[in-house]
Amino acid sequence: MLISFNWLKEYVPLDMPAGELERRLMMAGLNHESTTDVAGDVAIDLEVTSNRPDCLGHLGIAREVAVLFDRELRMPAAAPREGRTPVASLTQVALDCPALCYRYTARAIRGVKVGPSPAWLSQRLATVGVAAINNVVDITNYVLLECGQPLHAFDLAKLDGRRIVVREALPGETIEAIDHKTYSLAPGMCVIADARRAAAIGGVMGGSSSEVTQHTTELLIESAEFDPLSIRTTARKLNLHSDSSYRFERGLDPQGVDWASRRACELILELSGGELAAGAIDVGRKPPAREPIVLRLSQLKRILGIDVPAARVREILKALGNHERAADERRVEVIPPSWRRDLSREIDLVEEVARIHGYEAIPEDVSVPMATSARSDEDRVLSRVRHALSAAGFDEAMTASMVEEEISSAFSPWTSSAPLVAQMPLLRRADRLRRSLVPSLLAARHTNETLSNPVIELFEIASVYLPRPGELPDEQPMLALTSGGDFFAVKGALEAIVAELNPRVAVEAADANVELLNPHRSCQLLLGGEPWGYLGEVSGEGLKRFELRGATTVAEVKVSVLVRVADLVRLWQKQPAFPAIGRDLNFVVDERVRWADIAAAVRASGGEHLEQVEYKDIYRDDARLGVGKKSVLLSITLRARETTLTSHEADQVRNRIIDACGKQLGAQLRV
Repeated sequence: MLISFNWLKEYVPLDMPAGELERRLMMAGLNHESTTDVAGDVAIDLEVTSNRPDCLGHLGIAREVAVLFDRELRMPAAAPREGRTPVASLTQVALDCPALCYRYTARAIRGVKVGPSPAWLSQRLATVGVAAINNVVDITNYVLLECGQPLHAFDLAKLDGRRIVVREALPGETIEAIDHKTYSLAPGMCVIADARRAAAIGGVMGGSSSEVTQHTTELLIESAEFDPLSIRTTARKLNLHSDSSYRFERGLDPQGVDWASRRACELILELSGGELAAGAIDVGRKPPAREPIVLRLSQLKRILGIDVPAARVREILKALGNHERAADERRVEVIPPSWRRDLSREIDLVEEVARIHGYEAIPEDVSVPMATSARSDEDRVLSRVRHALSAAGFDEAMTASMVEEEISSAFSPWTSSAPLVAQMPLLRRADRLRRSLVPSLLAARHTNETLSNPVIELFEIASVYLPRPGELPDEQPMLALTSGGDFFAVKGALEAIVAELNPRVAVEAADANVELLNPHRSCQLLLGGEPWGYLGEVSGEGLKRFELRGATTVAEVKVSVLVRVADLVRLWQKQPAFPAIGRDLNFVVDERVRWADIAAAVRASGGEHLEQVEYKDIYRDDARLGVGKKSVLLSITLRARETTLTSHEADQVRNRIIDACGKQLGAQLRV
């Protein structure tokens, strides 16, 4: 926000150097960017945060200066002289979209003479980087930069029917704006129309059909309050940003709407002549009442670490425009001013007292009471998940939560409902809230392959958005992986995560037929018997769909299940002092028997000495094994905790496992 030093003097005495002004404003939250000498004036560039739209005008800065330096604030009267002709006899206004435009005011002036602006006006605009156009347009820009409320002047004679209709844009409607470019409008956008066509894009830019020229003699002065979200969406969709949209997006002072209109009319009468019609058309909602805020004086000591006298607190809050409702030695109750929409809680008032009293008044060594905090269980679980995956060679990825339709439809194992569609794409064509992380990771894998990265092992922890009819989406945190390894490598990485969180819980596999995955190399995962997620190698068709060159395996699991089964209490466990004994088993089983079934049978029959079951290989040969048969090679590790396990004892465990697998699965030991 550029501020003219000379212009600022109109509202508050500035008897301090510009450098001191910049320093105090910076310490109060308005960061100083630069200072430039401009033709006998000084342009000061201040950074205004999004929560302080009241400082997007010279009057807002003047309010800050008046409080910081204890100076008197001089507000312009904004009291234009009205004629006898009622404004309702010259024009009418219809507000058909109150959700997009909260309030619309209009005043009419006849007999104006449009021409060049006087030197003082042109110079002030030039100091802050605004080019002079003509006296009427320059005045609307001047008032915007004075108080932060955007205005627009229409040539009243050019409005069809001499009326204004504030409505939603029609499908296929277009408008030529005052930048002489044509824009395609869409429903959801607010337009200011006459009886026949759109005359302006509400809150963004005026139209060329009704712009003020040297031939204009009648004016309609618009001052309105628009829905900030609507303005932001419209400006982004049209890629059309203006000083007006910048301010409307952040929300403005509802009490300032009429003041700005009167101020502009006052200056137009002074510089352009004419007669102002009596009264104003004012349609829409009235400015909402502000809720009172209570500040407990004890909170200042607790949060700031210093005592601020009650009289000083009340003085600061009053100077900032707060209306005091009640006060005693323990508390102050105020109603914040209409232009400070950022003041709504007690802590906001604490901050106001701190910045005006001066942060430099707080000693560096002051003690502030602090309460210890603890991370949530989910944070602790995810920290261990990241550690386990990083140790396994994975890198964490971060992808956008909105994706293209083609990507969204590629993989959606959690729901068959259509994804939610956003009106404003996050990126080009990316307008679907994702239902899975896997497509985004596969797109990232494709990008890495095109850059010839040799190792592409990625994981992401983020939310997916599962649609629910008539409700907000079910936002589920997920963990997804993509790897160049095979099915068992990724399954091993997931098992490592579970072992890190709770080694007593087993990962199980169940049949699943999921689009994009190889039906013979994929499964549904269960954790502690609860559905957890999906794992599989990407099918040939899936590789083509994402233009991937090499074999790829993906997995996606629910974070919430991990949190439920995690045992976050670290327990000491004695290191085994006795050696382990290993045995290899080669079972011939029917093709329908899964590794998960074999592993479950081995664990159930292995007893207390079974330490580990490890898959080794699988072999198929119809001639040697028989049709519909396969050979599964596995390894078991046996160990006794209190003594050395003998070969005889190990063989007994081995025989128990062979008998159990034979009875339960029809497995035969291959010799």
